Amino acid sequence: MVTERGGAQAERGGAFITFEGGEGAGKSTQIVRLAARLRGASPVPVMTTREPGGSPKAEAIREALLAGTVKRHGPFAEALLFSAARIDHLDTLIRPALARGETVLCDRFADSTRAYQGAAGGLDPALLSALERIVIGDTRPDLTVILDLDPAIGLARAKARAGEGEAADRFEAEALGFHTRLREAFLAIAAAEPERCMVIDAGHPPDVVEAAVAAAVAARLPRRLADPEATDDAA
Repeated sequence: MVTERGGAQAERGGAFITFEGGEGAGKSTQIVRLAARLRGASPVPVMTTREPGGSPKAEAIREALLAGTVKRHGPFAEALLFSAARIDHLDTLIRPALARGETVLCDRFADSTRAYQGAAGGLDPALLSALERIVIGDTRPDLTVILDLDPAIGLARAKARAGEGEAADRFEAEALGFHTRLREAFLAIAAAEPERCMVIDAGHPPDVVEAAVAAAVAARLPRRLADPEATDDAA
């Protein structure tokens, strides 16, 4: 019999926030900024991590996935490897941190598998839902910030990074149509789960995006971050 992994979400004391979006949307930048803001607002420890990766075994899988060595085996093989990396990531890093009451900020999670291997890669959504049930169980994000950006702009940002010496990875190298489907997939996820997801326009300057992210966290997880506007009014 197949069972779900992980205990009941209500039993954990921490908060799990994931960041999603297309290439070049600024997820890494905004995670760093939110982590600094949270650490300044509360003594609760904040852990930042990423997928694929986050744990030694998962980082090894990340190298193979982003190098494109798995691409020839198709999106199902990629989804399985992402799931294998996610299992180790959850077991060794995320769940223990949540059990300790920490705030976990993760650059990508299961929604990226839905978007990349599902909507853009053509895998059956029912198959991916089954993988989610087995792999993540009840360890689902309390809040998912979806940074929305015109894929042409995002790819230009990624290309600029490549010009600075950072080579394009397996997914950044895909055609514009692939990235357009990704954007549509993330917006569809947000529309289907508005209680979990918050869409933020990533086309604005980083400071504006940072303020919007902070407002979303303050609204959805008030114990982690006070409302910035309320704080300003009180001052």
